[in-house]
Amino acid sequence: MLDINNIRTRTGSRRLYTPATMSESMRTSGLLIWAIVLLAFVLSSAVYPQMPEQMASHWNARGEVDGYMPTFWGLFFLPILLLGLVFLFMAIPRIDPLRANIAAFRAYYDGFIVVFCLFMLLVHLQVILWNSGIEISPNVTMPLGCGLMFYYIGILLAQAKRNWFIGIRTPWTLSSDTVWEKTHQRGATLFKLAGVIAVLGAFFREYAYLFILVPVLGVAVYTIVYSYWAYREETRAG
Repeated sequence: MLDINNIRTRTGSRRLYTPATMSESMRTSGLLIWAIVLLAFVLSSAVYPQMPEQMASHWNARGEVDGYMPTFWGLFFLPILLLGLVFLFMAIPRIDPLRANIAAFRAYYDGFIVVFCLFMLLVHLQVILWNSGIEISPNVTMPLGCGLMFYYIGILLAQAKRNWFIGIRTPWTLSSDTVWEKTHQRGATLFKLAGVIAVLGAFFREYAYLFILVPVLGVAVYTIVYSYWAYREETRAG
């Protein structure tokens, strides 16, 4: 049983999570999350009169516009999507049967929601700027945003405890705390590496999508296979 008030860090030192400190952390993260969501809606409302009737809203792998939306949806689709996802993310710690395990790394999970909101805000700003005449290529912003998000996912995975919604959830990690721990420590390092590689894509715009997709897909496949191998090793040893 996890003692959420007395958890060892990866360096071996003890980090104390009292109900008061956890509540303060959740409150601070919550305020920041809702501030980002509100900012997305405010920006859309502020620039609405200056936007064209048909807004560029989608770009192909070469960074060329290949899709448009009416002004309203071009400006408010991402904020509405972000709002819905925030509600979903905030519901997960309440509905997971292993919610006590999530409580043990809740500060890192809330940090992920903040990073995800910043990523979505970056995408939203790129759309607004492009349609305002400032054509910043998504082949620059997406590698930077995805790189930041992948790197933070690595930080989150290093802290994650077994649960049904967050982390590398395979039949083998969900069946064993040991396999979960081994897989997530390995995955944490690899996701951080994938984040660094993704950022490099901003300097090779024509191949930016490859710098994003290839590493993260490789990490996903590797960690699935690794979790199966770790489980087999555990069952053989047992």
